[in-house]
Amino acid sequence: MKKPLILVTNDDGIDSKGIRLLVSIMSKFGEVVVVAPDSPQSGMGHAITVGDKLRLVKSDLFGEIEAYKCSGTPADCVKIAKHHILKNKKIDLITSGINHGSNSSISVLYSGTMSAAIEGAIENTPSIGFSLCDFDPNAHLNHSKIYIKKIVENALSNGIPDSIALNVNIPAKSSEEIRGIKICRQANAIWEETFDKRHDPYGREYFWMVGNFVNHDKGKNNDEWAIKNNYVSIVPCKFDLSSKKGIDFIQNKWKI
Repeated sequence: MKKPLILVTNDDGIDSKGIRLLVSIMSKFGEVVVVAPDSPQSGMGHAITVGDKLRLVKSDLFGEIEAYKCSGTPADCVKIAKHHILKNKKIDLITSGINHGSNSSISVLYSGTMSAAIEGAIENTPSIGFSLCDFDPNAHLNHSKIYIKKIVENALSNGIPDSIALNVNIPAKSSEEIRGIKICRQANAIWEETFDKRHDPYGREYFWMVGNFVNHDKGKNNDEWAIKNNYVSIVPCKFDLSSKKGIDFIQNKWKI
């Protein structure tokens, strides 16, 4: 039986600790090809490179596993993998991560990790973004293995609906065991930013953005609740951002 072809990417860069573990796990499931940014791309959202060159260099970081580092964004990595490196092959699964830091709630819109997965969904390829809720680049990752394996096994065996990417967030390592997996919705939470005005050595103004994460969601069926209560959260995400509520409102209230 032919092994599934799995594309692995991330936004922390090809030499991050998270992608090394993800590649190791994926190699147990099938043939792995890695295409990842050559430098950190956190917070890039769904940016793509337009009007500038993309460089693609083969990498030996993963031994015998075919790997490339790309000068572009995570979404660029998926595009160039599908339409150049693997253009004559069918990709069975795209996995992105393991991100160092949560991508729950509104962060999904800013996340390079999830944008790679959503780019896969746009291409109608089953795709999953994995994030560990610990921003330490040397964070403990091994406790995530069992849950990543379980999720990937199900994705390969049972599939993911067309045009859907899974946003998976795994609680940080703690003294308590993870309680399980919750399938849930995105929490109603936002970042409230402030800008710290500073001056460079030449006296010119610049700004440093800082912010606080504010959760307005009081429900229990959302990713923030799941993570806070030590569950792995899975949020199925779609790239179609159209709103039926908005359509109905404008059709009924506007005079156009």
